[in-house]
Amino acid sequence: MTERLDDKRRRLCEAVEQSINLKMRTPKDFDFLREQIFQKLNMLISPTTLKRIWGYLVDDTTPRDSSLTVLAQFVGYADYDSFCEGVANDDLPSNSILGNCLHVTEELAVADRIILRWEPQRVCVIEYQGNGKFEVLSSEMTRLQPGDTFCCLTIIEGEPLYLDRLHQGDRPPVGYVCGKKGGISYEVIR
Repeated sequence: MTERLDDKRRRLCEAVEQSINLKMRTPKDFDFLREQIFQKLNMLISPTTLKRIWGYLVDDTTPRDSSLTVLAQFVGYADYDSFCEGVANDDLPSNSILGNCLHVTEELAVADRIILRWEPQRVCVIEYQGNGKFEVLSSEMTRLQPGDTFCCLTIIEGEPLYLDRLHQGDRPPVGYVCGKKGGISYEVIR
């Protein structure tokens, strides 16, 4: 972060970094954060906007309150104003720590398989195809079927799993959520 950030924005950035246990230092870090925000809030914020908020990209634009509100909601506040009140009162909550986390493009090799489980009694075996893409090999008690493909960059134990561009036969691609209640568990098989 640069010295140009005001104190409240700097504190918001620090709270976000603490919540994901990662300092924003590289373009990949901002891509990861974008995915975490989408998975937690189902809201999109561009990596470029995130870079501007952190001061990674230096320009004269001021971040929109709506973008700052997304980050405040990510760390548990109703909006950016509520976060700023917490900073003023030195009343910031401790942030939740994400469970066991799998960064797909960094930790998986092509042909690695993952067993996903979620309630009630859903099981799905997927195979990594590369570039964040998976193919369903088998499934039990879920709408996912062998041959379906989807994209996913992060899998977090105990959190819902958001599948992007789920292709099922001739249907147009859709988004899909596994484990809305209680999250998913996973096991990597190499």
